[in-house]
Amino acid sequence: MTHTTTLATAPSTSGRAGTIRTLLGCGVAAGPLYVTVVALQALLRDGFDIRRHAASLLSNGDLGWIQIANFLLTGALTIAAAVGIRRALRSRPGGTWGPRLLGLYGAGLIAAGTFVADPAFGFPAGTPDGPPATVTWHGVAHFGAAGVGFLGLIAACFVFARSFAAAGRRGWAAFSAATGAVYLVAFAGIASGQQIAALNVAFGVAVVLAWAWLSALSARLFRDAGHSGRGR
Repeated sequence: MTHTTTLATAPSTSGRAGTIRTLLGCGVAAGPLYVTVVALQALLRDGFDIRRHAASLLSNGDLGWIQIANFLLTGALTIAAAVGIRRALRSRPGGTWGPRLLGLYGAGLIAAGTFVADPAFGFPAGTPDGPPATVTWHGVAHFGAAGVGFLGLIAACFVFARSFAAAGRRGWAAFSAATGAVYLVAFAGIASGQQIAALNVAFGVAVVLAWAWLSALSARLFRDAGHSGRGR
């Protein structure tokens, strides 16, 4: 009877670890996917200038579907990663609110893809320079949802910074806190509405840093889940 129970339990434990690793793998992939797609569009789409234009504007024009798909897919991957992180950190400090806040960020990305930003500042090509001539409801919804998602990401960074500090992981605590602080300052800069190249570039750097943090966190927990599954 004991032998039978052991055989029945092991695959179940291995299956749970495999599910967690699959979800965390979504988090590993989300960052590189988002950054690569935006970078390629920034290089190839006529009239786009990272010093003047937010990535959200890429959702406009004949090729706007690419960025819309990028928002939707990476948002879904981020939510999947949040579920994986929740399962990996169950009953540990930060294991509840950290993943919830990351899930909020993923939902914000999906909403940003659903509600398209208004053309502005000369993009797409042919658009008058300056702020949108007409502010639409979906443009307002886009930036509202994105703002809520950004705040969720920032809060998640600080939640994980605290939990890592409590666990004595100073490197991860510093990485998480620095990511949250940089993103907060950069977000405040663009939220001011000033069209300053340095602010736009700084926000782009903050976005890359945040995606790197999420991918690195997912990768770390991915490895831990693998060791846990084999250990049992």
